[in-house]
Amino acid sequence: MARLLTLSRAARLVGVRRGALQSKIRSGELAAFEGMVAAEDLLRAYPQARLEDNSALERLEAIKDSAFARRMRERLLPNSEVLVARLSELSVQRAQAQAQLEHYRGIVGELQAKLREPAATPGGLLAWLQQRLESVAHGGQPLLAQETFLRIMTAHVQVKPSGREFFVDGNDSLLEAALRAGLSLDYGCSIGSCGKCKARIVSGQAHRTRHSDYALTAAEKNAGVVLMCCNTALTDLVMEAREAHGAADMPLQTIDARVKSVTPLGANVRLLHLQTPRSNRLRFLAGQSVSLSLAGGISAALPVASCPCDDRNLQFHIRRRDGDAFAERVFDGLKGVDSVRVEGPRGEFVLHEESHRALVFIAGESGFAPIKSLIEHAMALDVAESLHLVWVAADSNGHYLDNLCRSWSDALDEFRYTSLTAKGALAEDEAVLRQVLQDHPRLVECDVYIAGPAPWAGAAEFQLLERGLPREQLFVSALES
Repeated sequence: MARLLTLSRAARLVGVRRGALQSKIRSGELAAFEGMVAAEDLLRAYPQARLEDNSALERLEAIKDSAFARRMRERLLPNSEVLVARLSELSVQRAQAQAQLEHYRGIVGELQAKLREPAATPGGLLAWLQQRLESVAHGGQPLLAQETFLRIMTAHVQVKPSGREFFVDGNDSLLEAALRAGLSLDYGCSIGSCGKCKARIVSGQAHRTRHSDYALTAAEKNAGVVLMCCNTALTDLVMEAREAHGAADMPLQTIDARVKSVTPLGANVRLLHLQTPRSNRLRFLAGQSVSLSLAGGISAALPVASCPCDDRNLQFHIRRRDGDAFAERVFDGLKGVDSVRVEGPRGEFVLHEESHRALVFIAGESGFAPIKSLIEHAMALDVAESLHLVWVAADSNGHYLDNLCRSWSDALDEFRYTSLTAKGALAEDEAVLRQVLQDHPRLVECDVYIAGPAPWAGAAEFQLLERGLPREQLFVSALES
């Protein structure tokens, strides 16, 4: 009997994106059984896969640091290298034992069938049984050993009814792990006071790790309801929880945040970092915008440049423009004592998560801000077959986070980055479109996201549609120039 793995766990074991596995399944290179793959088939598809979790030591050290005082660690626990080595050895032994057990189960089943054959003789059965007992099942053992170790270090969670999945590492709560994985679950305060992050445990075990001021009813407790912000996964589990499926599901919020920092990103761009209160964080979808208001009635509508997975720390890219009073205040020096009112989120420029097509992002100037949020969200979801960023600017200084984009390209095999400098007026420059078409001759197989100054974004939209890109696969955010 083959050992089956979920796509999420299989992808994590061989170090690829879920989208890569889904692509192989669609092409017939990898067999799937009700959304799962066999360990042996996975190894055949990825014979060069490294079957070790490079982050195990780091995660283990983080768990130890947060869970125990230094003295208790020194007295009760071996160091991380020793502990990982012991767990790895136990994983190998368990995988070998499990493989042998499945092998013997198969022999018993075959023997029962042979005993029913009229021509069966004791001598023939004995010879056959001896031959089968001498054979040993080895296929997939390294992978199963690593899968066992991964189960020790992490818990796998499936959310109903959407079927989305994520892993819980270390002492993360269910909510923290879900947000980090790009899921848009319903929640409020994140500290156990409001009760908005209720979920019902369908199977598996959750464990409460934090105090909660919100009291669940007896009926809710009996039904397996928990607060995701105060519980972690003790084992692999399945839970029912509410999710946002689009911009319409995001509630409008008003939050008074404080300025954490203002950092230069170039001569004419500043990174404004706002931090919300711990008990009042901003729920938003990647690509959406908010209104920011300063004392004195100065305000601006800006796209959030950070990932929804870090809902308390909000980033904005502020470009200096003539007559922009908000930008002038930012450049003249907002301080940590200053308060900024955040209202939102708004906008339909969000990632369409149900699509597993390759993603192409085209950013013009500071249109990179919402594109950055979308890219980080897509990376967290880990479902797209590939990601390609094309960033066009009026001059070389316009790529104000060029090193960040290059680091993505260096770290991820499925990520490509192309920086272009416009020749002449940005809105009239067709070099971007020529580059995209050259890199993606079958653009119809991609989802394309465009964000930038309104004239330029409109021109890019028109040209892509004219070249045959389906309307439902093109998403545009036209920003103020």
